[in-house]
Amino acid sequence: MPVRSVPVREPAFPGRLLQQYLVLLKKYPIITKSVTSGVLSALGNLLSQYLESKKKRKQGRPAKEVDLYGPVRFAVYGLVITGPVSHYFYHLLEALFPATEPYCMLKRLLLERLIIAPAFLLLFFVVMNALEGKTAADLQDKMKTRFWTALKMNWKVWTPFQFININYVPVQFRVLFANMIALFWYAYLASVRK
Repeated sequence: MPVRSVPVREPAFPGRLLQQYLVLLKKYPIITKSVTSGVLSALGNLLSQYLESKKKRKQGRPAKEVDLYGPVRFAVYGLVITGPVSHYFYHLLEALFPATEPYCMLKRLLLERLIIAPAFLLLFFVVMNALEGKTAADLQDKMKTRFWTALKMNWKVWTPFQFININYVPVQFRVLFANMIALFWYAYLASVRK
């Protein structure tokens, strides 16, 4: 008895996009994570600028035009810092605290929240200051006036997400998961740094 052929429909665009991402992730993990970080960081900055303009217009104040250098700086930061550093950090966490070790979930979270988060935030301030062409005095001022506020907000916002990320998300998807949350976090950071 002959088998009746059924036409195969082409997968939907999001499915194809995800499939391509997975292929690139397997073939070029660091580059893929870096590019993804760069794109999502730039989008976070654009989101921040959009929200700020919308708020100003609502208050009847003139909104300034889009600063194209902002997303470029954030893209550079995501591409050069966030993507590769996060990739290696998440793999290091697995090596330091394997799932078989007692209290590994708590140890991972404490290391990430108490050591890595402040260091990463400091690195963000330093790199952005350099990319903006600002002086060491400008950096010192921003560190005094904004770092502690940003770090406390980081602990509030990121702690539940990072707990899920470092304990339940497969290691190859942790940078992507963090980047999705960071889309909104970078919007916050862009507004805090002003």
